[in-house]
Amino acid sequence: MRIAQIAPVWERVPPRKYGGIEVVVFHLTEELIRRGHDVTLFATGDSITKARLISNYDTSPERIHLAQYNPMPDLIHIGKAFKHTEQFDIIHNHTGWIGTVLGSLIDKPVLDTLHWRFSEENIPFYEVYKDAVFYNSISFKQRESGPDLNYVGNVYNAIDTDSYQFSKDKGDYFIHISRICSDKGTDIAIDVARKAGVKLILAGKVDPGKDTLYYKEKIAPKLDGRQIIYIGEITEEEKRALFREARGFIFPLQWAEPFGLVMVEAMACGTPVIAFPFGSVPEIVDNGKTGFVVNNFEQMVEAVNNIECIDPFDCWKRAVEKFSINKMVDEYETLYEKIIKLKADKQMAKIEVHKVQVIPSLRISPASLNLSIKP
Repeated sequence: MRIAQIAPVWERVPPRKYGGIEVVVFHLTEELIRRGHDVTLFATGDSITKARLISNYDTSPERIHLAQYNPMPDLIHIGKAFKHTEQFDIIHNHTGWIGTVLGSLIDKPVLDTLHWRFSEENIPFYEVYKDAVFYNSISFKQRESGPDLNYVGNVYNAIDTDSYQFSKDKGDYFIHISRICSDKGTDIAIDVARKAGVKLILAGKVDPGKDTLYYKEKIAPKLDGRQIIYIGEITEEEKRALFREARGFIFPLQWAEPFGLVMVEAMACGTPVIAFPFGSVPEIVDNGKTGFVVNNFEQMVEAVNNIECIDPFDCWKRAVEKFSINKMVDEYETLYEKIIKLKADKQMAKIEVHKVQVIPSLRISPASLNLSIKP
């Protein structure tokens, strides 16, 4: 198949540090190429890929703060991508609403993977464009908070499980790796560790604005450098090393995250996850088998103290069986073929209807039929 992958323009593919969507797009693109498909990646010019790379930006546009969103780079980047659509059998959009709108205007099949949650701001948009393109959710929970879209599948995100080093021998600490913010429950993770009497290492970036204020007010006063340690934003190699030797991953998520890739990363290292049941958590963590899905603070503390009940091998096995690159790409290939056929059938139906509409009306008289009428 001739496939276009349209990545967001705000991070390189793959990302240098933080960028869950870009990680998924990278693995999907490279594996499709390995399987013999002709893939074009629309991303920043410094992206690393075996695909044909088309860019309008050499590097990611500067964005000082997430709230200071300027749609112009997206419009330029995605608009350029859709100028090339005649070259492809299918277009896979990972960029959101601009790609959805443009996808509704072309005859080629377009698949939108929804990498974000539904909100009061975007639900009215998706209600209008619910049948504009084909949609893929990244968890079944994600669908519950939004309108009934033209879904064709639910494909979970994936990681390169082979690149994570499994270990059943653990260190003396628990881990909390995420963006440092209230949505991820960083302050709750600290309180859980202190209550359970365990060492906790925090790692992740602090964005400017409200997250910086949150860090100063809720996190910094609780850091002591001994039991509760913050080491800042870390590299991919450092993250994997920390996960590999951690006794558990404390993840008191506070919102319905559509898919938490970081939980899969932990399990791929044999590290169990302890989390609240928001968003995709119950679909990722097998409660009692690869970690604990708990309902409140007290249960989370109890789960930390019972972490030895979880077999690290079960964590690794679940990550490999459900969230590997091969599984994700197998399912996307199936979706691509399904969508191409659905689009072709729909276009053929339109042609048949058009043919029926252009047939002129016929007026038939006995004389025109040259019939002899007997009395």
